[in-house]
Amino acid sequence: MTTAAIKRTSYNWRVVDIVVAALIAIAGGVIFWAWSQGAALVSAPMNAAYPPLTGLIAGGWMIPAVLGMLIIRKPGAALFCETVAATGELIMGSQYGTTVLISGLLQGLGAELVFLAFVYKKFNLPVALLAGAGAGFFGGLNDSFLPWGWNIAYEAGDKLAYIVFCAVSGAVIAGAVSWIATRGLAKTGALGSFASRKAATESVFN
Repeated sequence: MTTAAIKRTSYNWRVVDIVVAALIAIAGGVIFWAWSQGAALVSAPMNAAYPPLTGLIAGGWMIPAVLGMLIIRKPGAALFCETVAATGELIMGSQYGTTVLISGLLQGLGAELVFLAFVYKKFNLPVALLAGAGAGFFGGLNDSFLPWGWNIAYEAGDKLAYIVFCAVSGAVIAGAVSWIATRGLAKTGALGSFASRKAATESVFN
């Protein structure tokens, strides 16, 4: 078998990949639901101070996209985990209704495109931060410009501020936290079936 064929084969999803991705997504759905409940409380003072600041809590909804890819390391993992997690939140009774599905799809796509840009070969901290920021950027666009977006009435400057805050939140909460979590899981040996099993000893920046 040629090197190219081996590389192509390595991108094929196995049963264990699907099962673990589904577990991440299900856990993500629970996190989404809980985060939504907490966000409703935290967003009130933020709205009173400066409404776009609510973008700073958006990262919690993007964890499955980055975490899923950092663990599975195969094309589609970010999109799959984020979308299924959003579906789980909807089933549990999201206050945002069916719009969570579009949000999940777009946020997952934002993270997925970053990993694609690195040809699914880089999973270090900078890439994780960029993936989180990508998810946040797409999430901010969704909230600010699509018909169901809750920030549709914002002025242009406020929309831009909100999108920037979402990207920062995505980088820190979804990106950094997921990267740290992956390294922690790798240390326990729980990722023995994945390429991410060596995450704990991989270089932070290379």
